[in-house]
Amino acid sequence: MRILTYTVTEADAGRAVRSVVPRRFCLGQHAFRRLKVLGAIRVGDAPVRADYRLHAGEVVEVHLPSDMAQESGAREAAVPGLPPSFLRYQDEDLLIVSKGAPLPTLPARHIATGTLREQVMAMLHADPETFVYHPVNRLDKGTSGLLCIARHAHAQRLLTGQLHTGGFLREYLAVTEGVPQAPEGTIDAPIARLGTGARRDVRSGGQRAVTHYCVERVSGNRALVRLRLETGRTHQIRVHLAHIGCPIAGDYLYGTALDALPGRFALHSASIRLTQPITGETIALDEPLPEGLERLMAAHDLT
Repeated sequence: MRILTYTVTEADAGRAVRSVVPRRFCLGQHAFRRLKVLGAIRVGDAPVRADYRLHAGEVVEVHLPSDMAQESGAREAAVPGLPPSFLRYQDEDLLIVSKGAPLPTLPARHIATGTLREQVMAMLHADPETFVYHPVNRLDKGTSGLLCIARHAHAQRLLTGQLHTGGFLREYLAVTEGVPQAPEGTIDAPIARLGTGARRDVRSGGQRAVTHYCVERVSGNRALVRLRLETGRTHQIRVHLAHIGCPIAGDYLYGTALDALPGRFALHSASIRLTQPITGETIALDEPLPEGLERLMAAHDLT
C-alpha cells in the first residue's frame, strides 16, 4: 500500500482536515471523499473526521487503497519478447519503459491482446484482476521509445497536470523523407480531424498545435530531426512534418509505408524529463535511436 505523509506546519495549524489534505496532497474532491469514507486519512495512526482541526507537528497519513496504489517492490524479470532495457525506471509511483514498435499502448476494440499493458503486467508478475496501468504520455502503435506509466490514480492525476508544462518535457527523434528548409524552427499550425477516421490535417478552425524542431543530421534526401512538443494533439508530429513537406519515413497514414519498417514508422520518443509527483525530484532519461532507424539514415535510398 502506498502511504503519503505530511507534517503539519504552523501555517496549517488550526485548519480542518478538509481544507488541508486536498491541497497538500493534490487530491480531487471525489478522491478526498472516498478516502475519508474508507478511513484512509489518519493522524496518530487513527482515522480522522473531515472537520478535525490539525496541530503543528502532527503527521497526516493518506493510505491509498489497492485500486489507487500498487504494491512496490516489483522487479524486472526476463519476459519473452522484451529487451533487457525495457524497464528504464521504477519507484512506488511510476514506471518509465522503452516501448517497442509496432506495439499498441492500450487495448482497443479491435486490439484485445498483444499490447504494452500485457508486457508491463507480465514484467511485474501482476494479478490481472488488480493490475493498475495509467499511461501518461501515450505513444502511437508505430512509435517507439520512452513512455511514463503512473502506478496509481493519484500519481496519474499529478503527472497529467505536468504535461505540456516545464515539469514534463519530451523530445522525439524522427527520420523524415525530405529535409526541412530551415535547420530549426517552430511549426505553429492548427490540427483538425478529417471525417470520422483516424487521419488529421492542418486546417483553420482546428486546435492550436505547436511543434519545435531542429535538424540533427542529413543523409541524402533524409533528415534526422529532433522535436519538442508544446501541445499534445493526436498525431501532431506526424501531421506537422507532413505539412512542411517532410513526412516521417514509413508513415503509412501521412506518407509512404516502407518494407524496412513493417507496421511502424521512423518516430522515436528519445527523451523524458519530469518531476516525480510525490518527492519532487527530477527524473531525466534518454533512449538512443533504434538500430532500424539508424539504418535508414545510413542507407537513405532504402525502399
